[in-house]
Amino acid sequence: MHATILGERTLTEHDFSRLSKLLDGHLPPALANVLGAAEVTRSREVPADVVTMYSQVELVDIHTRRRQTLTVCFPGDAEPSAGFISVLSPVGSALLGLKVGAVARWQMPGGEEGAAEIVAIAFQPEASGDYAR
Repeated sequence: MHATILGERTLTEHDFSRLSKLLDGHLPPALANVLGAAEVTRSREVPADVVTMYSQVELVDIHTRRRQTLTVCFPGDAEPSAGFISVLSPVGSALLGLKVGAVARWQMPGGEEGAAEIVAIAFQPEASGDYAR
């Protein structure tokens, strides 16, 4: 299991606030760990290479080298077949707050570890001037 290192993830104040209230604060352990260890910054100050909510992220699977694009979203907007993955999912929690170049790691249903490198962020709301998404 990958240990979260303090300061390795960055969340915006807006994302942190909305996520803290999700499910009345009864979050999956992986997401609770992300919130507990993240550096929180103002939306206008978050670097453009950080995965925030509704960022469109380009990934390369560490094991298969398969490339894919995913958007991290809130559960109500999740549509996995269209590439919209819930922040409550293992992959969504693993991506949130990481920077381009980082490797996201998560537990798959069978117990094995999934891992993918973040190679680019095709879209980040804050970088486009959307601070309230």
